[in-house]
Amino acid sequence: MADLQEEPHTVGTGTQDPVAPAPTPARPAGALDRAAALLAVHPVADGCNTLVWTLRQSPYLDIETPDTGVDTDIPRLRSGGVGAQFWSLLVPSDAETGAAESSDAETGGDAGGPDRVVSETLEQIDAALALMRRYPDSLRLALGADDMADARNRGRIASFLGPVSGRAVTDSLGALRAFHALGVRVVAPAGAPWARRELTPFGHEVVREANRLAVLLDLAGCAPAVACRLAAASKAPVVVSNTGAASLNPHPGNVTDEVLLALRAASGLAMVTFDTERTGDSLHAVADHVDHVRALVGPEGVGLGAGFGAARARPRPAGLTDASGYPRLIAELLERGWSEADLALLTWGNAQRVLRGVEFTARAAQHRRS
Repeated sequence: MADLQEEPHTVGTGTQDPVAPAPTPARPAGALDRAAALLAVHPVADGCNTLVWTLRQSPYLDIETPDTGVDTDIPRLRSGGVGAQFWSLLVPSDAETGAAESSDAETGGDAGGPDRVVSETLEQIDAALALMRRYPDSLRLALGADDMADARNRGRIASFLGPVSGRAVTDSLGALRAFHALGVRVVAPAGAPWARRELTPFGHEVVREANRLAVLLDLAGCAPAVACRLAAASKAPVVVSNTGAASLNPHPGNVTDEVLLALRAASGLAMVTFDTERTGDSLHAVADHVDHVRALVGPEGVGLGAGFGAARARPRPAGLTDASGYPRLIAELLERGWSEADLALLTWGNAQRVLRGVEFTARAAQHRRS
């Protein structure tokens, strides 16, 4: 294992994208150079990558070499300046929360049944841990903010487990504690019976226990009213791990301004996705969503949750087609007048702040309990 004197990884300028089907917008070298220099010190902490599920379907893919079949591999993570990644443990039926919640509400059921959800979640956790064991020189399991910083100092990509689906918690706080013991640090309530149309009394218990365990709540996919209640009920900061601004594009997966203001009140974080359907088909459109979130939540409340990890057939904005594209977005924001201090918050600082806030709340809860 490398020691602390190991030279941290650096990032490329992102001017080359050999596997991207769409042309990359031209950008002055100066802005890209500044973006690369910033990311070398303040790398991206990305809130959402679904590669774990993709690798379960194609277990022989080697992510140490670029592969045109997926949009994420270690070279492109390095080139993109990614220093921390939240590996989504949702399965497709959980990730498509809008349709899932609508279907469940109509039928009164839980598609697939709770046993199936729990078993699939355990398979996802096992696959994520196997991924880190397979690439120990690049990926390092992280359980908190200190691990995130330590991984960066050692030239590794800090790897967080989660979110897992709130449906996997079923009606048992013991299940939440068991997932925490396995290393899970994020739970997504969307679609769970206790956070579907309203936050039920058991839902409030889940929030309190998540706060005590230092488990981050991810409100992605929640109905706006439920998202606002979750943000208000949690004593720790909450996040939306991948989203766009509904006021710019009324996609059901995007958050409303009401939710953004609730995140601001809760010291939370909205992480903007790179998804053509939700944020538009260009880098400039994605930057518009980032600008809008910052305008409502403030520079301390905006981050990036690209949603990479799927097959390359999924449409992506031009210039942001894979995990090497982050420097181009940072260069665009520099040209829009963002300060380097605010960009350091966007890429790294805000994720660190939220994690430390969750950990502080947990220590305070444990102290009161003792």
